[in-house]
Amino acid sequence: MGEIEDAIERADQESFTREPPKTLQGRINYLLRQLGTARAVAAEVGVTADSVNRYRRGARKNPPADIASRIDTAVRSRWQPQVRKRRRKQAATTGITVETRARFGCTAPVGTTDDGRFRRLTVRLPAEFAQRLFDARDAGAGDQQMRDIIAEGFKETYFQDGGSRAVGISDVAINDIDYLDLDY
Repeated sequence: MGEIEDAIERADQESFTREPPKTLQGRINYLLRQLGTARAVAAEVGVTADSVNRYRRGARKNPPADIASRIDTAVRSRWQPQVRKRRRKQAATTGITVETRARFGCTAPVGTTDDGRFRRLTVRLPAEFAQRLFDARDAGAGDQQMRDIIAEGFKETYFQDGGSRAVGISDVAINDIDYLDLDY
């Protein structure tokens, strides 16, 4: 997963209204309800169907750390899909807040500097960029494509302030991301 996709996933998890199951048995039972069979859960998690049944019964209680992590990821990726859908729909109409510390560079007119520099920014991007970001993620876009969408949003919202300044900037690039967090 890329940095942008991780940030979207964290924002999704922050919107949970209830916590996912905490116990191993609870998580396995939830996955069984979602996927239908022990074989499907086993394929998702990377273990055998017998292991899934042992986890379900409580005969095996402590999976290796990598398998426990995969179980947790599988549960969280399926947890409260309607809450996620509602929050994304809201973000697509109200906008999305992006907080980052990264190197921003731009293509600027002759006589001005376009050297990249680190900036720490928290900017509320308009709804159109949130919708484009979600559409790109759903279409399987790569991290660079999603970066470009966020960079374009920064260009219009922060650098050009909706067209009232720095109108000569044609491209903004985000590089060397220290961290990136989304909130919607």
